Amino acid sequence: MSITYVHLSDIHFGQEKGSAVVINNDAKERLIEDAAEQVKLHAEGVAKGLIVTGDIAYAGKPEEYAAAAKWLDRLASAVGCPPTAVKLVPGNHDIDRDRLSGGCTYLIDEILNGGEAKLDEFLANDDDCKTLYNRFVGYEPFALGYDCPLHPGGGIASDSREELAPGRAIRFFGLNSALICSKRKDEEGKLILGAAQRVLPIDRGVELVVLCHHPLHCLQDSVDARRYVRNRARVFISGHEHKPNLHIETIEDGCDLLMLASGATVPPKVENGYTYTYNLLTFDWCSKEDKLSVEVVPRAWNDDKKRFEADNVRLGGHKPRNLLASPNFRRGSPPVAAVLPEPTVQLVPDTTPPESERGGDLPADRVAAHEPASPQRVPVAAMNDPAFQLVLLKFFRDLTAAQRLKVLIDLDALPDDWNEEMTLMMERNLVEDLVKDGRLGDLDSSIERNRH
Repeated sequence: MSITYVHLSDIHFGQEKGSAVVINNDAKERLIEDAAEQVKLHAEGVAKGLIVTGDIAYAGKPEEYAAAAKWLDRLASAVGCPPTAVKLVPGNHDIDRDRLSGGCTYLIDEILNGGEAKLDEFLANDDDCKTLYNRFVGYEPFALGYDCPLHPGGGIASDSREELAPGRAIRFFGLNSALICSKRKDEEGKLILGAAQRVLPIDRGVELVVLCHHPLHCLQDSVDARRYVRNRARVFISGHEHKPNLHIETIEDGCDLLMLASGATVPPKVENGYTYTYNLLTFDWCSKEDKLSVEVVPRAWNDDKKRFEADNVRLGGHKPRNLLASPNFRRGSPPVAAVLPEPTVQLVPDTTPPESERGGDLPADRVAAHEPASPQRVPVAAMNDPAFQLVLLKFFRDLTAAQRLKVLIDLDALPDDWNEEMTLMMERNLVEDLVKDGRLGDLDSSIERNRH
């Protein structure tokens, strides 16, 4: 089963000033229209979702994410996917640089000079970790609404799996490359992913699609990160440089890697070769060759005609549809024709890592880094329920911190002995407890009362 995504990057909500507001808003309106037409041509009118590889906002402010939310909702509706079906990672513009205190600047300077050892040291300290993540105060609830939470210990920024056929799937693995971005222009080669992110997992029958705002050459740990990406990912999608490009590397016999560099959906200026861009990405399983099929349809703004059009120049000579040799497909069980039965629903799912992650491919002390920020506490069926996903979106993305707290108080969700600072993960756990107790409707009603 093929699945299609509208891929955006570097939208920069909030950068516009003066007449640029009108000009950029017009381009974004035309993008919604164009994406709807392209989805009709390439995906029978229905997209699976949206992918955003960072820089949703320009200055990491809540009002910028509020504007982004309204536009993304309209785009999702136009291409036929639920408003909740958005996969995203943060970029350097998704940090609020006004939150860069003297202490935070000191921590970042120490990490820049001391490398991964210093990053690990500070992430292991709750107060230092909180200081680093405080710069994502606008991005975090926005992303959590889409179920793409930032891992509080330097781990992955999002993780989701999509089935292409029984026994064949892709796993979207989002990385936070903006963790140590600062007020200064972030120097190329200075950023760090850290082992908790760059040690990519291996799943039999599953190929990785890695989303990361910064290209690999921006990282201090780029050499090791590149080794993992080249040998364990099938697709790597980045943003940041505003220069669309696609190339395919043959890593070895039977192993390919597609590298896709995004253009900017809304660049700072439309000149000198920079223009509004987006992509349509379609993933499928080629049953004949047991390969991952990735079709890339790039669209770019023609400033003379003031509209989007095909941008085949940026495919680098490749055809739109690319068949990638997929070793993890071959390592998996032979695909079956019949639909596999649904997994048994359990309140506390088995968190044992896949066999490949228990052996030499992934060190045991790194397995935990790939676990969600909080254990899954509600039934699997409820987590996948569109009604739950929509409530999650409205609660975290559309409510302020004060409104969220009022909802929890109204529903008597706080423990009687609660006397500590409320965190986003605590809020998420309380929301899940309400759902587990059968109060999804009450939660939705309270959100609606408090959001206006």
